[in-house]
Amino acid sequence: MSNRPLIVVFILCIWFIISFVTNIIAPLMPIIIEDFGLSLGMAGFLPFSFFLAYGIVSIPAGIMVEKAGTKTMLTVAFVFNLLGSVTFGLMPHYFAVICALFVIGMGMAMLQVVINPLMRTAGGEQHFAFFSVMGQLVFGLASFLSPLVFAALIQRIESGAELIVPVRILVGMSPEDLPWVSFYWGFAAIFVLVILVTRLLRIPNIELRDNERAGTWDVYASLLRQPKVVLFGLGIVAYVGAEQVLANWMSQFLHTYHDVSPVAEGAQAVSWFWGLMSVGCIVGLVLLKLLDSKVVLRAFSVLALLSVAAALFGGRDLALWAFPVSGFFISVMFSIIFSLALNSVPRHHGAFSGILCSGILGGAIMPLIVGVLGDAIGLRAAMSIVFGLLIFIFSIGIWARPLVENQTINIVRRRKQRGEPVSPV
Repeated sequence: MSNRPLIVVFILCIWFIISFVTNIIAPLMPIIIEDFGLSLGMAGFLPFSFFLAYGIVSIPAGIMVEKAGTKTMLTVAFVFNLLGSVTFGLMPHYFAVICALFVIGMGMAMLQVVINPLMRTAGGEQHFAFFSVMGQLVFGLASFLSPLVFAALIQRIESGAELIVPVRILVGMSPEDLPWVSFYWGFAAIFVLVILVTRLLRIPNIELRDNERAGTWDVYASLLRQPKVVLFGLGIVAYVGAEQVLANWMSQFLHTYHDVSPVAEGAQAVSWFWGLMSVGCIVGLVLLKLLDSKVVLRAFSVLALLSVAAALFGGRDLALWAFPVSGFFISVMFSIIFSLALNSVPRHHGAFSGILCSGILGGAIMPLIVGVLGDAIGLRAAMSIVFGLLIFIFSIGIWARPLVENQTINIVRRRKQRGEPVSPV
């Protein structure tokens, strides 16, 4: 196809949109709590409703993409995103927002099922690794920018500064006391545009590999009877749970215990959390060429535990520094757990991937648990659940027995082969 480079750019734009829309929830949490008068437990249902959709939709979406086709699935996903955003804009009330976030989450789950194999088809198998990393970097860039754009807009509105015409229109469509609703009107406009582009583009149909196929329900049942499959699934639950607890509750924590402004330092902390996660992914790629993945997982788990401890029990300045740094140390965990899992079974990788992706449900469950516990025992004690999650992730680096180890570069051997002197250790 002559338009393959255009399709690649289109997919990268989708990654940006997924990340930007998903990660706007975190800096919004303290403001929604205040504006809607929510308890921490009620606020916990916001990320719960969004990520619950991932747990419910991931496997069915994997089955549907093989039957409905790529363009149809993309269109359906964007329509769900549009409906959720419009619902959010029209009915900015607690229960309607819960439903809206669930619908948006359904669309996002469908998109993530489609765009990875589409990238392999459009970019070519020989370039798939490169474009996958580029996609993650674009995802990370959007995660970094999302809280900053949110903070900048809210600060300009609160200061009465002049807004550009499109933004002024979106703010005008929102309740005067809830200007942040304008973001979802903006998302609705973007999704209308993306639906039109999707229908106009010549998008290739994807031929799924074995490790991308969903599999039958019997295959899922046989996999779930294996303890290691369940444990790896819980590993994904633990990782996504820890990530979303930190991302969604850090701003509220900083506001509660250190009187940090949610639209200033709080939003910046969330931004740098995601930004350092992107940096950590790059560093992780290098380390995984030098060290066994289980060693990297254990080391980063310990460093993440120390960072979270500093964030929860340190002073204001230390917390503002330690929360973002914890993002750097958890950055490599998802990909390592996922690869260890797939490398631990000889077949049915597509179905196993579906099970692992359903573990994203941890992003729904854990923030909700923290919210409910936060009302009872305080947010600091409730967020300490992250320690248990990270300890379980550390344990994976001990008990995992992959059939295939990650390939590393033996620098000493390479230097000897080139005849270079090697200092004794």
